[in-house]
Amino acid sequence: MSAVIMVVDDEANMLDVCTRYLEREGYRVVSASNGVDALRLWRQHTPDLIVLDLMMPGKNGWQVCEEIRNEQDVPIVMLTARGEETDRVMGLTMGADDYLTKPFSPRELVLRVKAILRRQQRAVRLEESGTGGAAGLAYPGLVIHVLRRTVEAQGREVELTVKEFELLQLLASHPEQVFSRNQLLNHVWDTDYYGDTTTVTVHIRRLREKIEPNPSQPRYIKTVWGIGYKFEGRDPS
Repeated sequence: MSAVIMVVDDEANMLDVCTRYLEREGYRVVSASNGVDALRLWRQHTPDLIVLDLMMPGKNGWQVCEEIRNEQDVPIVMLTARGEETDRVMGLTMGADDYLTKPFSPRELVLRVKAILRRQQRAVRLEESGTGGAAGLAYPGLVIHVLRRTVEAQGREVELTVKEFELLQLLASHPEQVFSRNQLLNHVWDTDYYGDTTTVTVHIRRLREKIEPNPSQPRYIKTVWGIGYKFEGRDPS
């Protein structure tokens, strides 16, 4: 069965172009031109991925993303007309898995969508077959259930987005190994983002806020200055 993609944009031409390119790849596309319709159609069609414009009149993309994230961790690719880092950071902080800055190539959008869905489908296959490696990764105060894709931190279950989980799983599966931001981009996002590491920085910050006892003094995800990050699983005591 073809994946269902929901495209939300108040620009009719952009909506049409994105729809045509995605349908050409065999996806079933549901489109909306405003935030209110987007939320209605999301509940009606439960899409596998959402392409969401940030700048819309009325209910904007940030508000739509927040409402969806309160109920579901469906992958979200955000579109922004501005290339400012603050827009990208805010979108990622709200829970977006990826972003594109307008103007962009529709082919690039298709590649991003394919990459996200491919990784998601791979995870589902591994979970169903039981061959996804270790069933769990346990460290003092932190348990990562790989097959169930859930995380417990300090005895409580925390909700992670798709990309947050994949990033944590990668780091925790290789304790003490230092990853550069570009290496993390290549491993987790499966797309060439070389040179733009904002995505990694924001996701690391969100992960720390969710799993660290004290995010300002991280216990698990350590910064290796000038290089990137590593996961430290030793008990500090």
